[in-house]
Amino acid sequence: MRRRSLLAATAAAPALWAASPARAETEPVDVLLVLAVDVSRSIDEDEARLQREGYRSAVSDPRVVEVVRRGMIGAIGLAYVEWAGFEYQRLVIPWTRIAGQGDADAWSSALAEAPRNSLSWTSISGGIDFARRTLAEAPYEATRRVIDVSGDGVNNSGRPAESARDEAVAEGIVINGLPIVNDRPTFGRMPSIPLDQYFQQHVIGGDGAFLIVAEDFESFGTAVRRKLIREIA
Repeated sequence: MRRRSLLAATAAAPALWAASPARAETEPVDVLLVLAVDVSRSIDEDEARLQREGYRSAVSDPRVVEVVRRGMIGAIGLAYVEWAGFEYQRLVIPWTRIAGQGDADAWSSALAEAPRNSLSWTSISGGIDFARRTLAEAPYEATRRVIDVSGDGVNNSGRPAESARDEAVAEGIVINGLPIVNDRPTFGRMPSIPLDQYFQQHVIGGDGAFLIVAEDFESFGTAVRRKLIREIA
């Protein structure tokens, strides 16, 4: 997707970000992190609310902010993407520099105000491809680039997830996973193996890639916090 496409996605959600915006084309950060979040129909309204609340509470958690501040530069670049089928990806909160509690709190408030859409099917590959393009458009510089994929189902739309993963890894991008294990019905194809194993084999990749399992949506925020601390440190 070209720059104008990303800008169009941003324009669709005006005034959604108030934390420190891009101030210089080469401003350094310790890590560029794209949160790539599943909003397919397998996630109902209650689960979507818990998922959003989990990201809001994790990013603004003082323990996460302290890890950010202890970095060599003391800042990270953060973008929040939602995805569903292979034709739907959206940049909900564009690149934001998080360097302190005020930035994190403002980011959390922006996510609370952002509208949410839900579409059919689950294209992990589409989410990864869009996150790669988002990283290419980042207004900051970092030695580490990470895509954090969360979801409650397997890839059932678009090209294979491992194809998108392998292309991202070839560019030096690390993909970590946050599979959400729950007993709700899954839209589309059921996984032939447990979801955490599916993420291990088909989604995560790159130097030091890892996954943390969220046992349900109620524990999602704790899992996100643990994951962010590990990714940023």
